[in-house]
Amino acid sequence: MSFPLLTVTAAVPAVGAILTAAVPAARRTAAKWLALLVSLATLVFAGIVFVRFEPGGERYQLTESYAWIKDFGVRYELGVDGIGVALIALTALLIPFVILAGWHDADPLETSSKRWRPTQGFFALILMVEAMVILSFEATDVFLFYILFEAMLIPMYFLIGGFGDRAHAGSDENAAAQRSYAAVKFLLYNLVGGLIMLAAVIGLYVVAGNFSLTEIAAARADGSLEIATSTERWLFLGFFFAFAVKAPLWPLHTWLPNAMGEATAPVAVLITAVVDKVGTFAMLRFCLGLFPEASKWATPAIVVLALISIVYGALVAVGQRDIKRLVAYASISHFGFIVLGIFAMTSQGQSGATLYMVNHGISTAALMLVAGFLISRRGSRLIADYGGVQKVAPVLAGTFLIGGLATLSLPGLAPFVSEFLVLVGTYARYPVAGVIATTGIVLAALYTLVLYQRTMTGPVKEEVRSLPDLRPRELAVVVPLIAVLIFLGVFPKPLTDVVNPAVRHTMSDVQQKDPQPEVEAAK
Repeated sequence: MSFPLLTVTAAVPAVGAILTAAVPAARRTAAKWLALLVSLATLVFAGIVFVRFEPGGERYQLTESYAWIKDFGVRYELGVDGIGVALIALTALLIPFVILAGWHDADPLETSSKRWRPTQGFFALILMVEAMVILSFEATDVFLFYILFEAMLIPMYFLIGGFGDRAHAGSDENAAAQRSYAAVKFLLYNLVGGLIMLAAVIGLYVVAGNFSLTEIAAARADGSLEIATSTERWLFLGFFFAFAVKAPLWPLHTWLPNAMGEATAPVAVLITAVVDKVGTFAMLRFCLGLFPEASKWATPAIVVLALISIVYGALVAVGQRDIKRLVAYASISHFGFIVLGIFAMTSQGQSGATLYMVNHGISTAALMLVAGFLISRRGSRLIADYGGVQKVAPVLAGTFLIGGLATLSLPGLAPFVSEFLVLVGTYARYPVAGVIATTGIVLAALYTLVLYQRTMTGPVKEEVRSLPDLRPRELAVVVPLIAVLIFLGVFPKPLTDVVNPAVRHTMSDVQQKDPQPEVEAAK
């Protein structure tokens, strides 16, 4: 039996979560270091997966398959394609920075209520989310994926509801109510989506007789499995609805600003840079892979929803007064770009969408974590409470600017490559949609630069005069993220080499070819 590399990559953070939770209450620092070391070990295994993956080889590699629930045909079946490998690498890369950034976020609070924040539980929950997300990128059994898709909601619920933003530390009752509302809204939205998906999963088993993604796709390709058009479309809608909630796509997005606003900055990064990517990843793997005809049938409507997400998210971000909610609405706009690239049904669009998932994760992590450092110093999320920060904390302001410029896809930074590919791929098949989507770029420049201008420039407000600049631990979080943004901005080849073959397989699933440019004959 070959070494189960994919299982080990997910098992390391899962076991680490159990060990971290078991550390005695008085040994908070030991629990933090244990969680950090576990996340670094996971990064090593994820790096081995990335290196061992052969872009020109089989579609799904490093496969594992074991009988699980025989009576229902459920198997513990894993395998990765280029898209899954890229997102596993993103997840493993970000978690150490999330842990470092949240180093003191779960320390005991001395407030009027004397509420105790269990440090060990905070870091254990982060590691458990990492394990479930990695395993969801590896799962090729639909039922296994569904279990992971739903199970990751539990630790996320406790991270949002149990560990609030320190900016609310002065009003315990109101803050607790807002956290509870955000956590319950997050849970209900995603549970409803998951229940609808469960009905579709059961329906898929009824028509296919098993849950194996590879077997179902192969049977559909060779004609031995035929699904009625109406049935396929209903099954597609069941899957897509759940993924659109997770993504999140307008109009199913309203849980995200609440969740990101009330969570700590590291948990907000975990939500939008890691967990939400499961939704867009699943659109590529399951919606297009299992239901190609239905995917093409639904494409016009989904393109419209993606365009609304792009423009609506950016417009609402422009008017935000809360830093974290601004980043949340910007992320809704960016997820619109990702969905648009997926359903443009072109190789450029889908390659760009996959790169966008990775690059958005890194850029949003950089911006949100620096914003979190700023908010923890001032104790406020309101933009109006800042001004002139660059004069008292120039390094903080500079890194905040770079994170913001990456968010607006400045050339030379990683998101530019992915956004450009999405727009080119969309314009090739849907010119009008490509033109409308470009308005998101203009609006991104507006909300990013206005945010920087109002918080970092101008006269120094009295309340920010004593703000310290970034500390060594905080620099250890931000500097590597910025370095990755620059590296992938000027040299995206390591990712494109891995992603492009997987995209070609997906294009083959839906039987689509790139539109050929119209060239007028020379006179």
